[in-house]
Amino acid sequence: MYIQLNGQIISYEKSGTGRPLILLHGNGEDHHIFDELVSTLTSDFTVYGIDTRGHGGSATPEEFHYINMALDISRFITSLEIDRPILVGFSDGGIMALLLARLHSDMLGGIIVCGANRSPKGLKRSALREIKAHYKKTKSPLDKLMLEEPHITDEDLARIQVPALIMAGQDDLIKESETHAICDAIPHADLVILPGEDHGSYVLHSTELSDFIKNFAQTIRIRVCFSRQIPVRIRAHPRGAFNSVGACTPTE
Repeated sequence: MYIQLNGQIISYEKSGTGRPLILLHGNGEDHHIFDELVSTLTSDFTVYGIDTRGHGGSATPEEFHYINMALDISRFITSLEIDRPILVGFSDGGIMALLLARLHSDMLGGIIVCGANRSPKGLKRSALREIKAHYKKTKSPLDKLMLEEPHITDEDLARIQVPALIMAGQDDLIKESETHAICDAIPHADLVILPGEDHGSYVLHSTELSDFIKNFAQTIRIRVCFSRQIPVRIRAHPRGAFNSVGACTPTE
């Protein structure tokens, strides 16, 4: 399916029934990286798999900027009248999720961010060298994007007012200190570092995120039940799913 958003044509697929869930892929990919994951989610969620601008079936813009890509998702949600979806973003998609949650927490139910960075300095040196070398050969605008953006501050992250799950692999190309810093700056965020996983091994054509997504959705329902009564904190486990009700404890 296609939708035109402020002059930008976006390709997407919709499947399943239930709570709305939007999946955002990484740099140079398309929504098909989530095909195996989607098959485990359609009985519980209405899943929207989006090709971000310049990827998959979506039109290519003159320039790439993360903020424009995030605003595409905002317009997508508004145009299709999607009610407070959970946003799951991987890599560049995670950056978009952070930016959109900063701008429009009111339109989201929560965000799951996998392998994202606040700035190019959040990448490990080896990853930066590889991107620079590839850009030198190809002059790819998508490489240029990763080398020059994003520029997300802790003040930006502090404005995010929805529940957030921040994830990364133990051997991620994102510095682990960067992942911790993102989690620490968001008021209602929890952290999962997956042992033995790299940047994309638990995301690309994998079902490993399925339990995390389902249990995150459950924790949001618990938070709603407690809202305006007892603030809650979701205690994340290093690997596997959350403990539904038992994982919620009042904050001090």
